[in-house]
Order: sequence, then structure tokens, then C-alpha cells
Amino acid sequence: MRVLVTGGNAGIGYFVAEQLASAGVEVVIGSRDPVKARAAAASIRSRVAGAKAGCVRLDLADLGSLEPDVGELDAVVCNAGVALDAPPRRETPDGHELMFGTNHLGHFALIARLLPALTPAARIVTTGSFAAKSASLDFLDLQSERDYQPKRAYERSKLAQLLFALELDRRLRAAGSRRVSVLAHPGGALDSLTPSRPPVHTRTAGAWLRGLPARVVLHGKDAGARPAVRAVLDPDVEGGQLWGPRVFGLRGRPRLERRWANLADDAAAARLWKESVALTGLEPLG
Repeated sequence: MRVLVTGGNAGIGYFVAEQLASAGVEVVIGSRDPVKARAAAASIRSRVAGAKAGCVRLDLADLGSLEPDVGELDAVVCNAGVALDAPPRRETPDGHELMFGTNHLGHFALIARLLPALTPAARIVTTGSFAAKSASLDFLDLQSERDYQPKRAYERSKLAQLLFALELDRRLRAAGSRRVSVLAHPGGALDSLTPSRPPVHTRTAGAWLRGLPARVVLHGKDAGARPAVRAVLDPDVEGGQLWGPRVFGLRGRPRLERRWANLADDAAAARLWKESVALTGLEPLG
């Protein structure tokens, strides 16, 4: 089995790649930073005996660059993303709002270009965010040009990812494909609760102590990776499902969740698909 993990050089993406490698999967780390990607692959190989871990340059903010030579894939984990916590509003080289352009449009374009390389029963797993649970899209200001609030723009970009994943699965079913699109989210995953993986991530003793009270309701990024890993590996997983942590959706082992209320809007998902085609010039399944 061969799986591409976008953003596999750090954070949750790194632990998705490490856990997949531990299960015998060949992982390909997609990252815009080749040095960090190589360090992550080396870390996995040092921790997992016999691990097959490689890397490919992948900059989701630059749609024109998204033609990676990755060979045949059995799954793609759409995990990479960017989160800004303060103004000013920033744009990608293509002129899109940075978070929407990277988190959603980048993965939309990537999947459109990767579909021919996916095996007939491949899985496309999209890692969303619990922060998107209460978000809603504004189709009159999809890229926050009139009213930019970083936290809200991030939440909307993650909701867009999840709606795309659902619409992709519906269209795969309609086309009679055996490929499936699955949703996952990590819950509340903190660096302070994440085990060290130098040089990818180093947790100090002080950070660990400060994070201990949060363990009641949150967990580390290693645990936050497990829903996506389950979505890739579990033979009983079905398209359109949402996987997340079992304790209030914030921590614990993976479980199948009910779709959130804002993921039930099929009309919004279809409209987002149409808007994304116009913005990227690409049509998955087209």
C-alpha cells in the first residue's frame, strides 16, 4: 500500500505518516519544504524498522505547481494547511485568500490532478478541524475580501475542505467508481501533549507540565492523527463517513461520528464545487 500525506513533515501529518509506516504502508510526504520533508522521512525510518518513507515537493498555495510525480497511490491524506491568527489578509501566488487558497483550493486542485494516479479502490481522506463545526460559508464573500477575520476565515476554509470531500464522494458514487472519499478530524490536539520527535517536534518538560491539565479534554497530535489513519486502513470504512475522537469529539480513540449539521447542506457542497472549478480551472472527474 502506498499513501501520500500532504503536510506530512510536521504536526498531525507527521504522525499520520509515522503511524501508517508502522502498519507497513509506504508513505510519501508531501511538503513545500524539502529539507523538513527529508528530516521527517528520516525520523520515521529511524523509529520504524524497515519503514518506506519518501518525500515530494508540494506547495498547495501554488496551484500551478501541483503536478507531483508520485506514481500510483492507494490513498491520499489531505492534511496540510495553514492557519493565521492575526491580520493582515494574505494571498497565494494565484491571488486567493491564503487559508482558503491553500487548505481548500490547493487540495481541490491536487485531487483533480492526482485522480489518474489513484488505484481503482483508492481512498481520499480529508483532515478537517473541529473548529469548522460551527462555521458557515458566505458565497458572497467566499474569500473574505470584504470582511476578513482570521479565525473565521480558517474555520470556513476547513469547512470547505469537508464539503468538498462529501461532494467528491457523491460524484464518485454517481460515476460508479470504487474510490471513496472519507472525512476525519483530530479533535483538540496540542503540541504540549505531543511526544517529541526531534528534529520534527521537541517537547520540553516545562511544556509537558503546563499541558497536563488539558489532558482531561484534549490530547496530543499523535492521538489526533488516529482518525485519519483509521480512515485509510480500516477495511470497513465507507465513503462519506466522518471519523473523529470518541470523547466529545475532542480526545480519545477514533470513532464514527454523525455528520455535523453544517455538513448536511448538499446544495452548498455542490455550489462550492462549481465555484472551486471556476477558481482553479480544474474539474475533478471532469
